[in-house]
Amino acid sequence: MDKTVKSSADKSAILEEIYRVIIERKKLKPEDSYVAKKMSEGIDRILKKVGEEAGEVIIAAKNGNPEEIGWEMADLIFHMWLVLGYFDLSPDIIYDNLISRRK
Repeated sequence: MDKTVKSSADKSAILEEIYRVIIERKKLKPEDSYVAKKMSEGIDRILKKVGEEAGEVIIAAKNGNPEEIGWEMADLIFHMWLVLGYFDLSPDIIYDNLISRRK
């Protein structure tokens, strides 16, 4: 992934790229892939990780450190994307729900 993201459109595209990689690694199951490992462990292990990451977001927010909050939020979002990938659900399900709430 290119680390020279500049515009907000480029920044939002990272979520699509992450999802694409998750689906690819789920399918190909590379031996050294964290995603493939988590997928093979099953949904309960993935959801446990989501819960752990949510707790870390809470602690980071209580600490009030912006860098820590950003790091932990990124971990949480990544693991939520694993849930989508596990069920072969497109991120569109989230985007559509967010859009409908905005109206």
